[in-house]
Amino acid sequence: MGIIANTPDPKRAHFTMASDSGESGVRTTFISAAMSTALDNPVWHALRGPQAFWAIAATHAARFMPEAAPFFAIDGATKDAYDDAARILDGAPEARFFRPAAEPAPSGWRKTFEKPILQMVLPADVPLALEVPRLCALGADDAPEMLALAERTKPGPFGPKTHALGAFIGIRRGGQLIAMAGERFRLPGYVEISAVAVDPSQRGRGYGRALTSALAAGIRAQGSVPLLHVFPDNTAALTLYESIGFRTRTELTIVWLARAGA
Repeated sequence: MGIIANTPDPKRAHFTMASDSGESGVRTTFISAAMSTALDNPVWHALRGPQAFWAIAATHAARFMPEAAPFFAIDGATKDAYDDAARILDGAPEARFFRPAAEPAPSGWRKTFEKPILQMVLPADVPLALEVPRLCALGADDAPEMLALAERTKPGPFGPKTHALGAFIGIRRGGQLIAMAGERFRLPGYVEISAVAVDPSQRGRGYGRALTSALAAGIRAQGSVPLLHVFPDNTAALTLYESIGFRTRTELTIVWLARAGA
């Protein structure tokens, strides 16, 4: 059984845009479970599908190249799958999974982190209100600023090559990058919005809404459904996404697994 490391494809999809240079209760609306079952294992279907060029893969397990994202996936909760995941750890302190539900730690592994996460989609009949506050496309030249913004705002894992997983857009003020968002997982029919980050000094100005809505419009223009993941205790983000029109499809589980004894 070989282990395959693919080379990133320079022909990835690009985002096109026009540019002129008190506590509230959390509402969770579950929509049809008849949507693609690929969503129950999004990382697997991304790495075995449209993002195969980012995969380090064995027969029953795969992971993103670590400079892009720290996530692993398996085709099922079997011994063979977790054995394959161990084969591709390659010095990583843990394997981070999106799993469809909480599960016991497999033999030879121990949990170091576990938390439910909501998976949200934007239904096709939800209109988008686009108020574009001078958005700009971001790329490799912007990567140092993107990493610095991610470090200040902690929107989730963001590595040196995360910006290359899909289209990223941002907002600059006085030449400084103050907000960004982009595409991360890409699986058949769906594209995930991720790394929605606004500098703490610039919050409350609608930048997160503008970036998320613009990305969602771009994803729809590709013929795909916008998708995102948010922890249920992140009430500010959850309220924002619901106000845009995203609806919770299901609850998944984020789990980090380290080798027992490590």
